[in-house]
Amino acid sequence: MRAARGFTLIELMIVVAIIGILAAIAIPQYQTYVAKSQVSRVMYEASSLKSVAETCVLEGRTGAFFSNIVAGGAQGATDCNLQATASSLLFGAAVGPDASPAPPGTGYPIATMVGGLVNVTATFGNGAAGVLATGPGILRWQRDTSGAWTCAVNAGVDARYRAKGCDTQF
Repeated sequence: MRAARGFTLIELMIVVAIIGILAAIAIPQYQTYVAKSQVSRVMYEASSLKSVAETCVLEGRTGAFFSNIVAGGAQGATDCNLQATASSLLFGAAVGPDASPAPPGTGYPIATMVGGLVNVTATFGNGAAGVLATGPGILRWQRDTSGAWTCAVNAGVDARYRAKGCDTQF
């Protein structure tokens, strides 16, 4: 009599079923983790513009806020150049006074000042998780007239993806 070698078909099917069940649980959890980490990353990328915007406001340079002044762009004496860095997670329209677009696959946070309120707005797109880009998800830092900054997201960013410190909705 010959000894049996290898696995039976039922044993292999059990292993495949266990792997399938684990994958069905792990993949959605991983996608949630990725989206949440991208919201945190964009929150910190956009927050880097706060100190420059604050300086511009304190110095009275509130004529126009530019995310980035590109080569050859004109800037007035009262304008504020935030010198933003393009992000692979953001979708940005044309930036700078000469309307030069962001490099392919990147975007800039956009800063504006209306009625004494400074808004730094970041719109998810390009390399962002699909659940953030299709919303579209928008993250906004806002400075009120007293100088306090608050962070909020729009309805395009589901509550489970919101970063701590930026969990309110506008």
